[in-house]
Amino acid sequence: MNLDPRRLAVLAAIARRGTLAGAAAALHVTPSAVSQQLAQLEHAVGRPLVDRSGRRAELTAAGRILAVRAEAIERELAEAERELTAMSGRAAGLVRVGAFPTVIRHLLIPAIDRLARDHPDVTCSITELDGPPALRELRLGGLDVTITERDASLGLESRRQLHVVPLGEDPYRVVVPSGWPPVQSYGDVADAPWICGPPSSTTGQVLDRLGRERGFTPRRVHRCVDYPAVLALVAAGQGATIAPDLALRGVPPDGLRVTDLPVAGARRLDALVTAGRAALPAVEALLAALRA
Repeated sequence: MNLDPRRLAVLAAIARRGTLAGAAAALHVTPSAVSQQLAQLEHAVGRPLVDRSGRRAELTAAGRILAVRAEAIERELAEAERELTAMSGRAAGLVRVGAFPTVIRHLLIPAIDRLARDHPDVTCSITELDGPPALRELRLGGLDVTITERDASLGLESRRQLHVVPLGEDPYRVVVPSGWPPVQSYGDVADAPWICGPPSSTTGQVLDRLGRERGFTPRRVHRCVDYPAVLALVAAGQGATIAPDLALRGVPPDGLRVTDLPVAGARRLDALVTAGRAALPAVEALLAALRA
């Protein structure tokens, strides 16, 4: 019986994703390639490993046994990679990162430039993804790192089986249309229209907290989470908003005025890493570049 580790990795991906197409997407190959690798593994084992009769790819008893072993092999190979890389004294390999636009533009791109200088053998693959979908990809092995945001007043978050690496805090600013009268206190914007994300979003939570602290109920006129669109609405005179410093970098000042109101809190930026990947030198190099 010839059990090829590469084919076992395909079986493990099918077990995690539940479909051949999902496994193919995670492995960056075609569904046909996954099907061929699975067929060859089944031929080597001499029995079916996946039941394809339903909408999802259900593993047989033999498939479940092999999938568990495949996961253990993947962990052992990752540990071997870490040890061999440590012996060489050089970080190397691909790091797959999920993040949202402001972090991609202002943290990941500078981090990639730093990696190219300090660790030329480390490469990054960036996917614009955040929230629950990013966490799902992280837990399923489709990402090595994902970057999250939350209201800094909530403190450091805890995630089961994940390492939380604090990257820093990004202060919020109150931004208003440049044509509005001078804003000297929160009383000047208490009755103003506001533009922010839904209550479940970070900016929505911060605006609600700000209203409670300053004694007003924000009047939301637009709900939008994309910062360029939010700031475009502000520039068009549609309302005030709260935006983090990173979102304001490089934004033309036309139509906007960043007020001098006391800082409206901050958002925490954290990197989440699965326990099996946190000690890899390439991941450590990227996290160091992000913190820098």
